[in-house]
Amino acid sequence: MTLRHFLSLDDLGADGIHRIIDNAIALKRKPPRQAPLAGRTLAMLFEKASTRTRVSFEAGMAQLGGHALFLSPQDTQIGRGEPVEDTARVLSRMVDVVMIRNHSHETLERFAAYSSVPVINGLTDRLHPCQVLADLQTFKEHRGDIAGRTVAWIGDGNNMCHSYLLAARLLDFDLRIATPEGYGPNPQILKTCGERAVICDDASHAADGADLVLTDVWASMGDEDDREVRLADFANYQVNKALMSWAKDDALFMHCLPAHRGEEVSAEVIDGPNSVVWDEAENRLHAQKALLLDLLAAH
Repeated sequence: MTLRHFLSLDDLGADGIHRIIDNAIALKRKPPRQAPLAGRTLAMLFEKASTRTRVSFEAGMAQLGGHALFLSPQDTQIGRGEPVEDTARVLSRMVDVVMIRNHSHETLERFAAYSSVPVINGLTDRLHPCQVLADLQTFKEHRGDIAGRTVAWIGDGNNMCHSYLLAARLLDFDLRIATPEGYGPNPQILKTCGERAVICDDASHAADGADLVLTDVWASMGDEDDREVRLADFANYQVNKALMSWAKDDALFMHCLPAHRGEEVSAEVIDGPNSVVWDEAENRLHAQKALLLDLLAAH
């Protein structure tokens, strides 16, 4: 059997992304009657805490008949200095798939290189591909194919922004990015996107005529020490009613959550008629189930 990891959207490619989204929508409409993952075990390694990532993977495995193990840094020998490579060798002899949510993308890649079972990126400081799968599913449910559409990213050029850059290149939509000076996306990742990505000089330029407007918290996990500085730097990048007025009348608003109303997004936007954040959050469950079935079917 072929071993496949999901460390970035590039691991699926355009066809694979479409397959996962279509299967996620089908699972949402009609859950399987049987237990396709009966006897299968998912190990979840969390260096960074999460509500949606843990619950969606754990509930997803349960709904598919499998079992999930939650492992914090205190629950593994990695936290006591065991080499990542050794942990990967051992865990992959005991479980069927591993999900890792940690800071370093390099550590994730090292783990995958020594794992004999599929490894899933639950989030790193570089990419957050599972969230983007759920976002793409949500867009398709509400507006159809994202190809040829315009997407506006407002705020920090972080791991979500990086994953959208990959998605734009793979799925042929235009991505406009507006960030404060010094908070732009990784230049190397931006370069791979080619003409599909444009850096805008202000938020209204990015949102102008957009089909989808996205943002994220201004101070991600690990940035808390710079919170006050970031609040000042991002003051002109709030997604509010005035900014949404630049987008199309039926433009969707998404946020990967948790959100801070009054900071990166106003309450009237996130709780308003254009917001699909609750569908987006729910779809983490369905997209994750589709991903697990896809990876384990090949292994």
